[in-house]
Amino acid sequence: MLAAWVDQLLGFSTGALDAIRREERYPSLMGWARKEGADLLGGDVSLAQALAPVLWNQMPLQRLGFRIETLAEPEPQEPCWCDSGKRHADCCAGVLLPGQVPPHLMWMLLLQRLRGKVLHAALASDEVPAQALLEAGIVSAEGGQLGRAQTILEALFNNPDWEGLPLESEPAFELLSDLYQERGFTRKKAALTDSAVEYGPGFLRGAALKRLCLRYLDSDDLPSARETFIRTLETMPNEPALAYLESMLLLHEGRPEQARARADFWRRRLIQRSDLDEDQQDFLEQLAEDPAATLAEQMIYADEELAEPLDTLTRILREFSGASRLSLLINADGRLEYQQGDLDHARYQMWQQHFTTENEEAPGSGLQGDPWQNARPWLDALCLHPEWLATPAILQELAMALAGRFGNLPWMFQSIFAPLTQRFEGWLVAIEAAESPFVWGDGDNHILFRLGLGLIIGMERGAREQSRQLSERLIRLDGEDSMGLRELLLEQLLSDGQNVRALILIEEIEQNSDDNELWLGLLLGKALALYRLARLEEARQALAMVEQANPWMLKLLVRDNPRREPVTGNAPIPGSRAEAWQYRVLMRPHWVATQGALRWVDARSRMPAE
Repeated sequence: MLAAWVDQLLGFSTGALDAIRREERYPSLMGWARKEGADLLGGDVSLAQALAPVLWNQMPLQRLGFRIETLAEPEPQEPCWCDSGKRHADCCAGVLLPGQVPPHLMWMLLLQRLRGKVLHAALASDEVPAQALLEAGIVSAEGGQLGRAQTILEALFNNPDWEGLPLESEPAFELLSDLYQERGFTRKKAALTDSAVEYGPGFLRGAALKRLCLRYLDSDDLPSARETFIRTLETMPNEPALAYLESMLLLHEGRPEQARARADFWRRRLIQRSDLDEDQQDFLEQLAEDPAATLAEQMIYADEELAEPLDTLTRILREFSGASRLSLLINADGRLEYQQGDLDHARYQMWQQHFTTENEEAPGSGLQGDPWQNARPWLDALCLHPEWLATPAILQELAMALAGRFGNLPWMFQSIFAPLTQRFEGWLVAIEAAESPFVWGDGDNHILFRLGLGLIIGMERGAREQSRQLSERLIRLDGEDSMGLRELLLEQLLSDGQNVRALILIEEIEQNSDDNELWLGLLLGKALALYRLARLEEARQALAMVEQANPWMLKLLVRDNPRREPVTGNAPIPGSRAEAWQYRVLMRPHWVATQGALRWVDARSRMPAE
């Protein structure tokens, strides 16, 4: 009965909205209600006459600047407000509505009709109820009107009275954050989160803090993530989501045993709560037993379309046998060379019929486009032909794709990257045993180097030491470092606080540099390592070299939310803002994670030149 009333109410209200907007006069609405509106209520004229004035009293009128022209309900002996000519007591007062009429209904429907300047005028009128903004924004997003949804939800949160927001605002906050992410509005997303943390009510502040913590985890800023988690815990100490959030944090920090212990603590604390459903209870039990495996399973099943083939792929990887033999030979120059065989070529051609994103020609440049935009065909094909995983050319593209999707999640290492690395290291042992030079440019050697690079990136957060050791092994094979692995190794050393080893690596690079023009990331890394070791005068000299190499660099490094630089397929020009932006993205997380480092850089950059 209630569902039927909701459908009737929505249909009648939508028709009433159109009738009012034609003339914005009450008599016109009543004429429509008797002639057309009653048909929407099963022919019940009395119900139509009684409902129309209720809707008029919540309808914003454009001619009044979107204010409401309220009618006073008549006394029982006065003429009825439906203009029937009867006394109110003998007319609409005796009609019982089948259900409630939400007081913001007409505003919510109107917001879905207005466009352009008129929509912005309505939102700027300060007349829109928060609940109407919330519901209209969600409905617009569900209907695929993302621009309209963003505009409406921005009006909801552009509100000096954050404490007065409806309790249902958390889904709207999550939705607007996701819209900003999807549409590339990074600075707006950060500003929304910061405002919710600063001004929001407890329930919204907690949601914002959770997102902020995840943002810090994604950027590898673990000190800020830990601080934000503690604030989240203080804001919402009994929130079940804290169980997986703390597990993620501890796994990022490389503390799996503590993650298991804390997950068990949360299980014991929350399992008896009456408001937890069965799925939440099962998740807490699994998380306490094995946090990494539980989070990995959750990630695999996050995308409903890809869940089945991803689960099958992880099972195939678990069943990996030893690495197949490589076709290795000594070439005319006395160097070791890998060459693809006919079977490898045939398998790779079959793979390429499904996996259409190809490697660029530039060494170590990764994949063109996003292979996950249409991943189901190649995942299905790979699951049907697990023998393809014996082909290095296929494995290297797969490793690159998996690193792009899962490489920043340490709990994905064991299920995805560990078996791939085991197979690659079997090939690597055979190459090292030959005790002959093995360089990028010979034969198909570049395929194996690229495979190694994909695994290094994929393992970096889940197995840092193993990733670093693999980098060093590949650098020893190819002294020319055609993929820039020394740059990646430097980042790994800085991430782990191995500042002395970082400086030794920098010294080796400086000694081997032919043109004396050192890349910007090297200079930034050198300055940071020296600062951490309290060798401040040498660090100042390194900063001066950074400023000389690129005048944009230090300005972009210290700013929290500078203007983004458009991403292009071309290498940035040395000394340009684009080059500085590239190295800001790469190196700033290490500076942020070092207490006081950015303040020191900012102070130095403001000092007059000597």
